[in-house]
Amino acid sequence: MMPLTEIRNEHGERIAFTYTPGSTNDVVVLGHGVTSDKERPWSEALSNALAVQGIATLRIAFSGNGESEGSFADSTITKEVADLGSVIDALEGKRVSYVGHSMGGSVGALRAAIDDRIHCLVSLAAIAHTREFVERVFGHLNEGDAMLDKPHCPYSFALRDDLVQLDTIVSRARNIHVPWLLVHGTADDIVPFTHSRDVLAVAGWNASLVVLDDVDHSFTEGGLPQMLGAVVPWLVEQLGAGTP
Repeated sequence: MMPLTEIRNEHGERIAFTYTPGSTNDVVVLGHGVTSDKERPWSEALSNALAVQGIATLRIAFSGNGESEGSFADSTITKEVADLGSVIDALEGKRVSYVGHSMGGSVGALRAAIDDRIHCLVSLAAIAHTREFVERVFGHLNEGDAMLDKPHCPYSFALRDDLVQLDTIVSRARNIHVPWLLVHGTADDIVPFTHSRDVLAVAGWNASLVVLDDVDHSFTEGGLPQMLGAVVPWLVEQLGAGTP
């Protein structure tokens, strides 16, 4: 059954989503990275794989991204953490888990550190050191320049300042007490796998890290099956789901 028809954030902006049904009360929310949206190969593949196991998914586009309302120039990690809270609000009555990629992984960790409604958490190639990331990847840009050669994604100093002020999510890892899987490829040249390693070093017993050899940031060149092979069985176990 479709759990909802519309999601709006605290600013009244509509958050676009794609729902794939399942056979349980669980919904796994899938969140994308910076300059991305819900229509990504990794999220579509993961949604399809979880559907085979009877697990529903909700692929979202954060406000200002993809088909969602709002301006990309206003998109910050803080705003996306709030967006995720609005998504969980809309899923009241469902048991919610979250999978986030890149900055979307950071968003999930920050939300889970303050919101006990997240049942379990998966961080895919997640940014841990936000200041280091934005200064290394986007430090050469002026405000309004295209991020990652995407004209529809103008660089915003609001995004930069938010990531710089946050500095790192590592200290928040101690506040996450739900089952937590980190997955990162050693060939990731956008977010080095050391980001996930640094998070694991301070996280509790509930966290584990799967390192994928020679896999890049977006799980291309054969990395997608490896990511699915790590994430799907783990979620099936945590949710007590799966086909007989």
